[in-house]
Amino acid sequence: MGVPARDGDLRRTFPAFPARGSAGDDARFAQTWWGNAWVAALEEGALDVKRLARGRGYAEQGHVDAITVTPGIVLGYVQGSRPRPYRVQVRLRTLGDADWERFLEAAVERPGHIAALLDQEMPHSLAECGVPLLPGPGDLEPQCSCPDRGHPCKHAAALCYQTARLLDADPFVLLLLRGRGERELLDALSRRNATRAALAAQEREPEPLPGVRATEALAPRVLPPLPAPLPVPPHPEQPPAYPAVPGGPDPFALDQLATDAAARAHALLSTGRDEAGELSLWQDAVRIAAARPGSGLTVATRALYASLASATGRTPAELAQAVAAWRQGGLDGLAVLEEPWDPPAGRFDRARPLLLAADLPAFRPWRNRLTHPRGHVQLRLGRDGLWYAYESEPDQDDWWPRGTPDLDPVGALTGLDTPTDL
Repeated sequence: MGVPARDGDLRRTFPAFPARGSAGDDARFAQTWWGNAWVAALEEGALDVKRLARGRGYAEQGHVDAITVTPGIVLGYVQGSRPRPYRVQVRLRTLGDADWERFLEAAVERPGHIAALLDQEMPHSLAECGVPLLPGPGDLEPQCSCPDRGHPCKHAAALCYQTARLLDADPFVLLLLRGRGERELLDALSRRNATRAALAAQEREPEPLPGVRATEALAPRVLPPLPAPLPVPPHPEQPPAYPAVPGGPDPFALDQLATDAAARAHALLSTGRDEAGELSLWQDAVRIAAARPGSGLTVATRALYASLASATGRTPAELAQAVAAWRQGGLDGLAVLEEPWDPPAGRFDRARPLLLAADLPAFRPWRNRLTHPRGHVQLRLGRDGLWYAYESEPDQDDWWPRGTPDLDPVGALTGLDTPTDL
């Protein structure tokens, strides 16, 4: 059965049923007990068995067009022997208000009644509650536009047989025929059910509230001591291996983040401090990238750098330069890369004579920096009192950290290309 159209709660139109093979005169046309009760009312009130057989054949062959159901009326068009289909109505008396009151009370009396209706079932106990829901012999009143005056004619019989199939699929069709729509009935049942539940709750004795007496709750008590904390593990454990999933996160990046989180947790347990927790987003991104093993930019490293740079609003080249500074001196080394400052007199002023004494040319000073006159080597004084060496292509302002920081400016240049003739 197709999906019915709803012009409103009191009008439902069902598409035509497809043809189906004949099962013989003795077979039951409907599938449910209430559908067969409708068929029994039709057949027991019929005056001509042959017309019933012809009507049943019309129904099985799909001669019945769309069916419209409204309170008290089933309307459909049935194709007969003529080209133009016949207009057929079957009337059924609607129930009065008193009958509906009895039906609603019977429906809410058992919780299973409402659940059965919602499952497209009609319980026997609900149909036998003293309200004439199902028709009896003679209750169906057919009318057809054909010239046959039989009761019923074969066209009206065909419509009645197909209506039984509608009742099989949805017992609310029977209730609509008796005068009430599905939505109106369900709203009424819901209100009555809520009212009954509220009344039942009022009649029950309130359960005593659990609790203790105030004197007992406020009495002084000595709490047992807390258990001793577990010993700190000697080292953080290794994280599990993460599989590579197409479209998923990089397993090597996940492994690095998990390893870093384990190391930070271990340090926090051991010292009570998490130094990484005090870093800015950029500083933490540099720290994570610097912890990547290896010195070259592999495919995996490029992906990590691109992701971290995008998250911090920087370029991968800026991140690579910051990683070199971090590996040179940690957070202090990163500050030397990014933050020029004006050192007080003393260590900075003594650096130039020391460089001259080492047969190096006179470096040009600017703030905390001393630059070789050829512009390819530079020393930077950090706030930690160490000298950091940098290199660049001559006359290019692209300085990269090199070597190991040293208290001695000459020592910081150890290993760098700084001959005196340059």
